Amino acid sequence: MRIASLYRYPVKGLSPERITSALIEAGAYFPGDRLFAIENGPSGFDPAAPVHQPKIKYLMLMRHEALATLHCRYDDASGDLVIAQDGKEVLRANTASSMGQDAITAFFVAFMPQALRGAPKLLRAPDGYRFTDSRSGFVSIINLASVADLEQRIGAAIDPLRFRGNIMVEGLEPWAELDLVGRDIETVAGVRLRVLKRIERCAATNVDPTTGLRDLQLPKALMTAFGHVDCGIYCEVVSGGRLAEGERLATVSAAPMALSIA
Repeated sequence: MRIASLYRYPVKGLSPERITSALIEAGAYFPGDRLFAIENGPSGFDPAAPVHQPKIKYLMLMRHEALATLHCRYDDASGDLVIAQDGKEVLRANTASSMGQDAITAFFVAFMPQALRGAPKLLRAPDGYRFTDSRSGFVSIINLASVADLEQRIGAAIDPLRFRGNIMVEGLEPWAELDLVGRDIETVAGVRLRVLKRIERCAATNVDPTTGLRDLQLPKALMTAFGHVDCGIYCEVVSGGRLAEGERLATVSAAPMALSIA
């Protein structure tokens, strides 16, 4: 496996930022990923006692494809969130200030009023928590060969960003990543990831990540072709360090398996 590209998604449901490297820590999430979510009316989320919430409580692509037309950037140093549409900046707001948070609320009220169940509110994840779809969503890997194989099956181009992964890899056979569950993978420098589970895909993948058009039916295509809706894998960070584009990952061990007593 070779790392083809790295991405983070600062705001759940909004566009990715491509990065050339990432410093990951053992037991932590992918850096800068799913730091924020836009609450779609009161969700019950309590930052003082964070509990994983269903994604339907937030603005997200599965139901709100118009989000794909927004291109966001988050500045870690300043805390500014910048949103552009059609190549023009339409919002610049500081996520840490009440004025900035009010500006973000006002933007989404104007942008998608029909989709709102209440006032949209920017939520920030407290330390040790992220707004991932899965409790196991520490780091996600997408095999580009699997995406290419699915393209051939349906006869249409598929942007790998539809699958919203952190690490895009090449060099594996199509779908070989699904057999890595329970295994460890490691870089030469010693960054080690343990593969936890396959990623089940929802209707968010039907949305073109550039145009916002709901133009494919990828979960249905996966089920028809392979009998499952899985594409990609979730991993936990066992040993931290720096990941970078071009680095190689190799399978190094099988995680210990619990004995099953009939």
